[in-house]
Amino acid sequence: MSRDCTEPRKEKACYNCNQTGHLSRDCPEVNQGGRSGPECYKCGKIGHISRDCYQGGGGYGGFSSGGTCYTCGQTGHRAANCPNGQKCYNCGQTGHISSQCSQPQTKACYQCGQPGHISRECNDYATTFQKADALALVVGSVEDANPYQKGTAIQTWLLAYEFPQTILLFTADKLHVITSHSKAAHLQALDAAEKRIPMEVHVRTKDAEKNKELYKNVLEQVKKSRDGKRLGVPVKDQYKGKVVDEWKEALNDFDTQFEQVDITAGLANVLAVKEEEELRTMRSGARVSSQLMRGYFVEKMSTLIDEEKPITHEQLADMVEKTIADNKVLRGLKLPNDLVTDFLDWCYTPIIQSGGEYDLRSSAISNDQKLHAGTILCSLGIRYRNYCSNIGRTYLIDPNKTQEKTYEFLLDLQHKIIESVKEGVKMKDVYNQALQYIRSKRSDLEQYFVKSLGSSMGIEFRESNSTINAKNNRELESGMILNLSVGFQGIPNPEPQDEKSRVYSLLLVDTVRVTPDGAYVLTDCPKSLNDICYYFKGGDEDEEMAEVKEEVKPRQQEKKSRAATSAILKSKLRNEEQDEDSPEMRRKAHQKELAAQNLARNLSKYSDQNGEIDSEKETVFRKFESYKTEQKLPREVKNLRVMVDHRAESIICPIYGLGVPFHISTVKSVSKSDEGEFVVLRLNFVTPGQAGSKKDEIPSDDVDANFVRALTYRSSDTHRMAEVYKQITDLKRDSAKRDAERREMADIVVQEKLIEVKGRRPIRLGDVFARPGLDGKRVPGEVEIHTNGLRYQSPLRADHRIDILFSNMKHLFFQPCDNELIVIIHIHLKNPIMIGKKKTKDIQFYREASDVQYDETGNRRRRHNYGDEDELEAEQEERRRRAALNREFKQFAEKITEASDNRIEADVPLRELGFPGVPFRSNVLLQPTTDCLVHLSDPPFLVLTLSEIEVAHLERVQFGIKNFDIVFVLKDYSRPVIQINTVPMTQLENVKEWLDSVDIPTTEGPMNLNWPLIMKTVTSDPASFFQEGGWGFLDAQKSDDENSEDESESASEFEVEESDFAESESEESSFDEAASQDEGSEAESVESGEDWDELEEKARRADEKKHGKRAAEDDDDVRKKKRR
Repeated sequence: MSRDCTEPRKEKACYNCNQTGHLSRDCPEVNQGGRSGPECYKCGKIGHISRDCYQGGGGYGGFSSGGTCYTCGQTGHRAANCPNGQKCYNCGQTGHISSQCSQPQTKACYQCGQPGHISRECNDYATTFQKADALALVVGSVEDANPYQKGTAIQTWLLAYEFPQTILLFTADKLHVITSHSKAAHLQALDAAEKRIPMEVHVRTKDAEKNKELYKNVLEQVKKSRDGKRLGVPVKDQYKGKVVDEWKEALNDFDTQFEQVDITAGLANVLAVKEEEELRTMRSGARVSSQLMRGYFVEKMSTLIDEEKPITHEQLADMVEKTIADNKVLRGLKLPNDLVTDFLDWCYTPIIQSGGEYDLRSSAISNDQKLHAGTILCSLGIRYRNYCSNIGRTYLIDPNKTQEKTYEFLLDLQHKIIESVKEGVKMKDVYNQALQYIRSKRSDLEQYFVKSLGSSMGIEFRESNSTINAKNNRELESGMILNLSVGFQGIPNPEPQDEKSRVYSLLLVDTVRVTPDGAYVLTDCPKSLNDICYYFKGGDEDEEMAEVKEEVKPRQQEKKSRAATSAILKSKLRNEEQDEDSPEMRRKAHQKELAAQNLARNLSKYSDQNGEIDSEKETVFRKFESYKTEQKLPREVKNLRVMVDHRAESIICPIYGLGVPFHISTVKSVSKSDEGEFVVLRLNFVTPGQAGSKKDEIPSDDVDANFVRALTYRSSDTHRMAEVYKQITDLKRDSAKRDAERREMADIVVQEKLIEVKGRRPIRLGDVFARPGLDGKRVPGEVEIHTNGLRYQSPLRADHRIDILFSNMKHLFFQPCDNELIVIIHIHLKNPIMIGKKKTKDIQFYREASDVQYDETGNRRRRHNYGDEDELEAEQEERRRRAALNREFKQFAEKITEASDNRIEADVPLRELGFPGVPFRSNVLLQPTTDCLVHLSDPPFLVLTLSEIEVAHLERVQFGIKNFDIVFVLKDYSRPVIQINTVPMTQLENVKEWLDSVDIPTTEGPMNLNWPLIMKTVTSDPASFFQEGGWGFLDAQKSDDENSEDESESASEFEVEESDFAESESEESSFDEAASQDEGSEAESVESGEDWDELEEKARRADEKKHGKRAAEDDDDVRKKKRR
């Protein structure tokens, strides 16, 4: 019917006057010609329309052959026109129908006889196939406009492929397939294989007479199936083609006319519950949908809004639709390694809506209106290996408080709905519980709530009889996949920004799996309020943020000011617990708070995860194919000698008179040993369960597979075996080198093209060198700022250049040449790029800060300059040059920020907070910035993003050691920890203070830890790790704190005795007593702050002062002799 039509809604048309723009009930010609009302085209009478007509000698809607009468069970009429008389299925009495019944309305199904629902809502499995004696699925030509039809879905479900122009006929004892000769060749294999259901393949030919005979024989089988009267067909399938026409003609010419019944509901029940392989496929499709939403649409949409570029919904939808055909875009989405992109397709054209016109149905289309910076809805669905997935999100541009509040309620509502989805729950209960929650929390939104929460899906995007609405009695089953769509449509906006913002809608769509314990969301795309709100116009939010920023002061200044105001110590004992307002205690309290937050965040993150972090990633067995067929083997294989085929990268080994090829990737090692006159060659293969390797490192599709672990050959031809050994070794080395290069290049992302500036000269920075440098002679080049990135151009060759896009920049640093030899602009990238043959994530442009100085020694200059005047002038010129360099590079960095629309800002290292350390092999100065810890002066560079650090651990922190180490554990546990060694112990407090100021949880311990083993433990079961305390085991100060508490208790007891003793002494003035305490405590603090090195240096200076420098040197000589 028209209400079920998936085509775009056409303009209204009146069947009375055939004019568009109105319906028959509103027709202006109704009263013309003496008519007093609309005319029924069914019975021809005036005063009603066809849907209200129960006359005319035909069935409902004017189709004399339509409908099934529940009174007599015959087709061709409805109960209202039954020749046996009317009967009410509500009360069971004759003479009237249910709509005219005076008794209370009680729904009852005339198919299964159960109350509570009517026939079209019936899910009784026995009745959904309408007691059909045979099933016929006739599939005609391929129709891209309507891919979701039951015949095609059943073919895909049974055979994994679509077979156009094919008939599947199910009888009681056999499956009959009618198809062409070419398709029959593929299906013959199923006929010959071991099968549970007997199958017979019938081949159509070009001979029409033979085809008629074929159809007649098949229909004879239908006649013999059970009662041979009712033929089940999916009546909504609308196929066209030669096979369809031939089948209809055969049915009409057959001597028995079958009663055709609708089996759509039965087929939907069969397809509803998915098997494990189907679930894995749909999970992969859901991942692709999520990545396209978060990795492409969000970036593209936010850029277009930010740059205020006009684009229509239809154009943006076309851009999104083309992504699955663009390998460059797919590589940048970080899809699963086992995903085959050739099987990707769209369920529908992506739907993008904004500007006040919204349609939350899945049949909506993207119109030709401009994208409006207000409320933007996007829905997209990927079809992977013929199985559908779907995701939809709402994005708010500069929303007001009311919109934010409504969206947060939508999030809560979706969470409640997902909680209610579990096996055994009726679909109507899911909807009604959601409606009840809206009435209890936000009754004002009830009228805008959607009429359906989606449906189940699989091969079909919308499966029949599985719609989640207020009437569906069907129960959810484990293995169902739901297209869960929650939304509010047409909400008035109390504070509209413009005319198009007066009405807005909110939508959240996710692909959800039903399990016995609840629902599992397969689509993973951020949807919290912070993730979907974008603020471009500023306003109250920006003012609030500015106020907050002014209120927040650096933690170091706060601590210094507080420390300065508390010079008087409250304790007489150095070991007594420090004051709560002291910097050390405030830092400990803050670190305790950070550790608790970190633990709580990880507990919520991994609470629902069992096993390893990467457990969802399917392990893929690498399959190698040395030769496609036996005929491809080299001719020399008949000699039955061990030989190496470099072209096929294989080793052919004779086994029982046959040459068996082994790919070089399966060889673990090869060894050669001499035994007298013989040479023994041993080949060791890669197999599961070897010593020093994981058992599951070599997965296999067959758990019962057997592996060859080693082959040993003995030969007297020493020269031949030595040559074979060398060939195998070389081939293994070359293969390992290629594998290493492939792994090295796995994270390389192909960049978009640089858009050059046109119409003007680009902003340039000349005479700069690049690191890493290009191949060839080292000469300075120029850096240019273009529309979407930077370009470094070498003067030697036009193709010697480096292009860097703004979208790939993660951090931008400007390091002045103060106390340095060079001035630097450094760029840290999100994804590595290739420069020549090198892969890098850090690119640097620099210029040397000092030129070669010439000493003018002529007499003329010496007459005017006496003493150090020339050196002072050179120093002043050096300072002026350095200041000019800093100014030039800083201005260029600011130009980069402006060109990137402030997406990336230049950061300056803070040298005063720097500390020395060894991040790689040499001791360098590490300098903090606002967002990073960096070393930029010499390669290799270090850029450590602070927001990616989960915890910092200080190792070897104990008395008597001059250095300690820092270990940074990253939030991405798949990355190794970052270690900085040999940091001077004098920098310990500064490092702890800095780490605390940037809110990084910090722990310390007396020894080095085995971090690979620790990270392996964390990744193997993160949920258990954090339930047992997480990173708390790293903090060695917990036991010290407990000991200090015990000491404080004993100290307090001693203090009481002192106070008692003091009462018996003569009283002194409170001022003198306080002064003596101040002096004593100050002396104690000075003494306690000096270590052994400082005391030794102090003693040496005292000796020099007392005995003179000579005596000190004599003492040093004596010490040296004693050491010898």
